[in-house]
Amino acid sequence: MLTSQRKEYLLGILKSTGQIVAKTVSQELGLSEDTIRRDLRELASEGRLQRVHGGALPASPAVGDFAARQQLAPDGKVAIGRAAARLVKRGQVVALDGGTTTAQLAKHLPLDLQATVVTHSPTIAVALLEHPSIEVVLIGGKLFKHSVVAVGAAAIEAIARIRADLFFMGVTGIHPSAGLSTGDLEESHVKRAFMGSAAETYVLVSAEKLNAASPYVIGTTADVAGIIVEPGISAEALVPYERAGLTVIRA
Repeated sequence: MLTSQRKEYLLGILKSTGQIVAKTVSQELGLSEDTIRRDLRELASEGRLQRVHGGALPASPAVGDFAARQQLAPDGKVAIGRAAARLVKRGQVVALDGGTTTAQLAKHLPLDLQATVVTHSPTIAVALLEHPSIEVVLIGGKLFKHSVVAVGAAAIEAIARIRADLFFMGVTGIHPSAGLSTGDLEESHVKRAFMGSAAETYVLVSAEKLNAASPYVIGTTADVAGIIVEPGISAEALVPYERAGLTVIRA
């Protein structure tokens, strides 16, 4: 089998089963695991999959910059934002991650809501200017232009001094075994800090992020209370998360 044929075979397995186990494939093809791992490395360098221990998972397409991500599943993100906004209650301290889906959450908060929103996203802060009863706490730090959020030690230190009722987190990948992940190391630290400072964390999950993985791990699914998913995701795809004890909210 030619290298190009092997790669297409591997991508076919990934599409049909959602994962590649290098040992299993090597046995099926009568090839060494080193050969399969080399193919996976090359496919990963092309952005076609995400390597994990023992094999590979689908690579999340949600690792583009802020402008690019605005074009991904816009209707689904609106639905998720609307559903997440309904969880926010009067008087709560709510932490909002940066990102295009959390921007929809901010947009759908009631104009008369009295609450405090903590965010490291200037975009989110500006979106809340028209909410007269929402106090906005903007976390500072080094601006990560790719995602338009503050990152770094100053941001993490400030987050550690806040106790939020809820944290709504964006990820680029969520998987039952690989956990929660994102495309930038510093962002992963900030997200983890927010999780540690909140009583409950909900992950906002559009279809392209489900059962996908990115290079930097934020935590496990056990670290969050639940996920809010867009309407088009099948019930079957959500079973592993429900079995793990997560609250699954359909937008």
